[in-house]
Amino acid sequence: MLLELANIFGRILTIFPLLLTMTLFMGKRSIGEVPIFDFLIFVTLASVTGADLADPTVSHIHTAFAIVVIGFFQKAIAKLSIKKRKFGKFITFEPTVVIRDGQLLVHNLQSIQYSIDNIFQLLRQKDVFDINEVKIGVIEANGELSVQKKPESSSPSIEDLGIKKKSSGISYPIIIEGDFQEEILTELGVTKESIRLRLHNEGIARTESIFLCTINNEGELHLSYTNKDDKYQRIQH
Repeated sequence: MLLELANIFGRILTIFPLLLTMTLFMGKRSIGEVPIFDFLIFVTLASVTGADLADPTVSHIHTAFAIVVIGFFQKAIAKLSIKKRKFGKFITFEPTVVIRDGQLLVHNLQSIQYSIDNIFQLLRQKDVFDINEVKIGVIEANGELSVQKKPESSSPSIEDLGIKKKSSGISYPIIIEGDFQEEILTELGVTKESIRLRLHNEGIARTESIFLCTINNEGELHLSYTNKDDKYQRIQH
């Protein structure tokens, strides 16, 4: 009996550092938004680890191997979902508009199985107590509600005081990793030719060099480029 308890204690001491290492390896995405695929990864890790800790007869080396393989599998899928946007959309939920101009979109609510009470709770968490103040409400892939208030209900900003040009609000991705987003262009009534002309006037000949191009309600373009030399600043703690 004492030997089995010592065995479990030793497994705990070895398995948790391995879990921590693999979680850090998988990155912030796996613990930040927790999309459905990453949720399944964590459920699997929990099951594998729980079985190893609770049952001394389970092969410890097999558990360690499974954790490492699961970590690398999650990392590979995460990279693939970034490179292949269609694949990334396939393994997670789509953002769903549930409020437009103060009106609940009942069909969209039913499609994601959210109740009115769910929406009102999420609105209160955003400090919104009157649905009529909402211009657009979107349930994101992680189940959270994003809210854009109507201009008359928004708090005054620097732009509103005339210090800077007023922001136009929502931006729409029309080019992602060099590919035009046909559905969005059609919805906005914008043609690829007109965008190419604007890009040409700004000295951009190849859309392949564009990582992301968005357009806002005022027709302004914002560009991010696929430049591997760009570095991001790490925040130290």
